[in-house]
Amino acid sequence: MSFLTRILPSFLVSWLLTFTLASLFHSQYVVNQLVNVGVVVGFSDRVNLTLDDWLGLLPTYGAIIAIALTIAFFAAGLLYKKVKKQQTQLFVIAGVIAFAVVLVAIESIMNIHIIAGARGWGFYAQLLTGAVGGYVYSQLIKETVSKTGLNKP
Repeated sequence: MSFLTRILPSFLVSWLLTFTLASLFHSQYVVNQLVNVGVVVGFSDRVNLTLDDWLGLLPTYGAIIAIALTIAFFAAGLLYKKVKKQQTQLFVIAGVIAFAVVLVAIESIMNIHIIAGARGWGFYAQLLTGAVGGYVYSQLIKETVSKTGLNKP
């Protein structure tokens, strides 16, 4: 029951925010590359591209992010149970590592950047989204624990 009431809602909020930021950073990286080669991109085009990317990436990149964060947060939770220190930092690092592993593994296996927005500075923007996701998850878990009196993430 703890999973359905405490962990799952916190994870879903964290994942949705993380995926949304990852998609947003991807879209804006791609638009920025177009602008760099002289393409004029209006604000409405940016918004439309961003929304289209969010919907288009949801079934694939969204699922990959969900799986990566599940594994990373599970590992961070186990580590936290052992050390009982630095919960927020553990989940932030877990989020960063999840994105790094996914992006490097996909590039290594397929020899392509499956996420065009993960090239150059876009790679670091994607890592930042993992950090944000880990931070949000950690804070939501802390808040839930303080409300329910339970003591494990």
